[in-house]
Amino acid sequence: MATVAATIEQRINDTFSVLHINLENESHQHSGPATESHFKLTLVSNDFDGVMRVKRHQKVYQLMADLMANTVHALSLNLYTEEEWEKRGGKVEPSPACRGLGE
Repeated sequence: MATVAATIEQRINDTFSVLHINLENESHQHSGPATESHFKLTLVSNDFDGVMRVKRHQKVYQLMADLMANTVHALSLNLYTEEEWEKRGGKVEPSPACRGLGE
């Protein structure tokens, strides 16, 4: 059986023309026993050219709907065109600390 991370990456690669992908499993930064429940996806694809940010997010969330309904609690999305990615210098802001961890 494939890991959740492998399933996410496979679906992305099967759906988009991927120029850059980085999937981080951030589950260890959150309380609870789940080891594959919180992810941060950075995806660069020119499939996003002319597509509003909310529509980009909707497409990815639709692709992951079954995972989001069962296994994945959070999926942070950073979705860019090649031009947008280059303007950012190929960097994404770090995720904030989980409020429930260690409190």
